[in-house]
Amino acid sequence: MRKTDLEKIHDHLWEIPRTFRADMRVPARVYTSEAMLDSILRDRSLEQLVNVATLPGIRKYAIAMPDVHEGYGFPIGGVAAIDAKDGVISPGGIGYDINCGVRLLRSQMSFGEVRPLIPELTHSIAREVPSGVGRGGSVRLKGQDLDLVLRDGAKRAVEMGFGNEDDLRHIESGGRLDGADPESVSTGARQRGHDQLGTIGSGNHFVEIDRVETIYDEEEAERFGIFKGGIVFQIHTGSRGLGHQVATDSLRVMTKAMAAHHIVVPDRELACAPVASPEGRDYLSAMSAAANFAFANRQIITAGIRRAWLHELEDDRIDIIYDVAHNVAKVERYPDVGEVIVHRKGATRAFPGQPVLIPGSMGTASYLLVGSEAAMQQSFGSSCHGAGRVMSRTKARQEINADELRARLRAQGIVAEAGSSKGLVEEAPEAYKDIDQVIDVVAQAGIAKRVARFRPIAVIKG
Repeated sequence: MRKTDLEKIHDHLWEIPRTFRADMRVPARVYTSEAMLDSILRDRSLEQLVNVATLPGIRKYAIAMPDVHEGYGFPIGGVAAIDAKDGVISPGGIGYDINCGVRLLRSQMSFGEVRPLIPELTHSIAREVPSGVGRGGSVRLKGQDLDLVLRDGAKRAVEMGFGNEDDLRHIESGGRLDGADPESVSTGARQRGHDQLGTIGSGNHFVEIDRVETIYDEEEAERFGIFKGGIVFQIHTGSRGLGHQVATDSLRVMTKAMAAHHIVVPDRELACAPVASPEGRDYLSAMSAAANFAFANRQIITAGIRRAWLHELEDDRIDIIYDVAHNVAKVERYPDVGEVIVHRKGATRAFPGQPVLIPGSMGTASYLLVGSEAAMQQSFGSSCHGAGRVMSRTKARQEINADELRARLRAQGIVAEAGSSKGLVEEAPEAYKDIDQVIDVVAQAGIAKRVARFRPIAVIKG
């Protein structure tokens, strides 16, 4: 893909026309600045976006957000709305970490009040919230208990004593996707997830303590209950091994089923099935169940943070601002296309007035945005989800020194609890795009507006 293959719509939106390739059903669009476009063109993300534009039933255009980078089948940072009756569902458009998402919590205390206890608080959270590859937690589910979590999500976690009913009002979809069928989740997926509730995992997942550095919109900040100098928490994790296995199982089934449904795709990683087919219905049921597992996971982690906060500060006022999914498919209706299944992979819903949570890379800023009506017209109510990688994990391990990174974080006043040096260097700031540039594109395009900017003071990783 070359820059000359794209047509500039405005300073923050470019289009690959439908005529670029004969099999495209719709154009492909990428939100970016011209300066950022050069780095996007260095990987296969836009070629992958063109492949997405060939899927049966896709409407209007395939979309890439400014944090886009190469993924499995779909680019990470990709959005596609596909006809809910006659189109297909593609697991690659949701990803392996189903309902990887972010939850933002707020305290009533200021950085000045908490600062002396940050090391102890960080260590206390790390004890309460296990992290690391394959790491299990203290919540172990069997039989009907797991079925109820898969069916009811965060609601079931609250019933188990991890939070309160008010929490559910501050979670996307109330912390529960309809249509989840526990029976559609394989034995293998159940075995991988039975002891992983309340755990972070590894990779780019984390719990972070932040201070509110900048307020851009005082009215919205007041609505969300935050103030300059206040303390907030971010939880970034998903459905762990259970969701990964659901994706693996479904991709295997759909790869075999495509011939029977006379579907041809340009990349086997885009394996899909008609939404109305048995394979499509089974995947949607299993995906929804895995998404519910992730909502419950973040709910139980929230309870761990509350316990640590109470233990160290003798304060129990930790409230949820919002919880959003980054990897999910949802049935939505738009006036110009009707009912569609919106695949969001590394993208977050940005409906008017809804909090949009954008974590940065470790050691850099994060943002709270709010969705806009323009997003409903332009991007199927979607926004970016983070900074976006520019360096592979392998390259990061080769080029970044763990001791130097730890020293750099300490110099910035950031307390880091990491299970391994490998996990630390893979998520170093230089492995990611500039979060401020990503947010500027989203804001300038009118998809979402800035509310606040956060700075990390502690991070817990696997």
